[in-house]
Amino acid sequence: MGRKYFGTDGIRGRVGDSPVTPDFMVKLGYAAGKVFAAQSGGKATLVIGKDTRVSGYMIESALQAGIVASGADVKLLGPMPTPAIALLTRSQNASAGIVISASHNPFYDNGIKFFDADGSKLSDETELAIEAAIDQPIVTVDSKELGKAKRVSDAAGRYIEYCKATLPEKLNLRGLSLVIDCAHGATYHIAPSVFTELGAEITLIGADPDGFNINDGVGSTSPSALRAAVLEAKADLGIAFDGDGDRLQMVNARGELLTGDDLLYVLAMHRVAQGNSDAGVVGTLMSNMGLELALASSGLKLARAKVGDRYVKEVMKTEGWSLGGESSGHIICSDVSTTGDGIIAALQVLAAMQQSGRSIDELRSGFVALPQALVNVRISKGFDLEAYPQISEACQAVEAELEGKGRLLLRPSGTEPVIRVMVEGDQTVDIDALAGRVASVIQAAA
Repeated sequence: MGRKYFGTDGIRGRVGDSPVTPDFMVKLGYAAGKVFAAQSGGKATLVIGKDTRVSGYMIESALQAGIVASGADVKLLGPMPTPAIALLTRSQNASAGIVISASHNPFYDNGIKFFDADGSKLSDETELAIEAAIDQPIVTVDSKELGKAKRVSDAAGRYIEYCKATLPEKLNLRGLSLVIDCAHGATYHIAPSVFTELGAEITLIGADPDGFNINDGVGSTSPSALRAAVLEAKADLGIAFDGDGDRLQMVNARGELLTGDDLLYVLAMHRVAQGNSDAGVVGTLMSNMGLELALASSGLKLARAKVGDRYVKEVMKTEGWSLGGESSGHIICSDVSTTGDGIIAALQVLAAMQQSGRSIDELRSGFVALPQALVNVRISKGFDLEAYPQISEACQAVEAELEGKGRLLLRPSGTEPVIRVMVEGDQTVDIDALAGRVASVIQAAA
């Protein structure tokens, strides 16, 4: 059954355009309240948190109105990272958690993500139930059955303490000089406390949100600001989060970017060294082939999930493994967090450095990323790759040239009308030419 409102990671769009409008958010809040009440078999409680976008106030109020009209209670967390909302959904014994955020998008976009009572992304069945309820008329419960709303004043402190507690006992960050980039987003009042209270010396950038500057030239998707700050401060390491704090990128002392693949390798190898490794790690279809080869040399498997942290989590659960993530910096350490968490992932990497006494460059030295070429081809709505045999023929020809030396991946974007053509290969392969060849065939068909 197709989705009408939910995409690969919730509901997202430009504020003022459907579905990111006040009237829709009232309906969504009402629908969510009804669905979670039915699932819990009684009065539901939903927690709501948001990032720093100016539109968050409007959406929060609209959701709250709909939820209360359904008879469910609301707990308002204020600006909080996405993983903090997952945590507090569990610790508050809530029926569900709602995140108001468009992650790494500009301020004029916003969206909604949900967590279930366990702090995990919703099942397909629950999302479809909410979609069905949205299209039903709102019937406000009797006044004596209306829900109530209250603010959780110590939400930030609860999450800060939880993050600090994920560092192994008696370990601290003394002696480390860090640059922390909060993307003017939801970590602005959390990350500085976590890292300084654990003993690190920090230089802080991207921590002055004004409602309009989230992800603007800072954060994990704009690492140039972090690079410059690390070099200027002569720091040991730089850490950048995205607007809602569920992903990160790191920069070494020379200003070189470390991707999510680098960090997954570091964490996997540290677990091997500590004697508590699983049989493998979960990546995605976009994870670099070099990561697969590097893990294999240490006896670990790489299982590839579809792109999206919810799919990574599903494969982790199926395999029974505790480590997974995406090249973009969504890292899930399920032994300490139910979802991707930029701050906790950073702490796990820093713990590996402190416990091993080795630099980040030494820890990642066994991983050499294969060169990658990525071309985005814009397509029309409803475009079907399988309807064009010439595309299949072009792909087969490229795959024959890549055999044993690389791979080709075609992936429709879940957020924009493009096909992503990715080719990676060793030094003997002209990846740009091969990617361009396939992209030109798709472009001609589109």
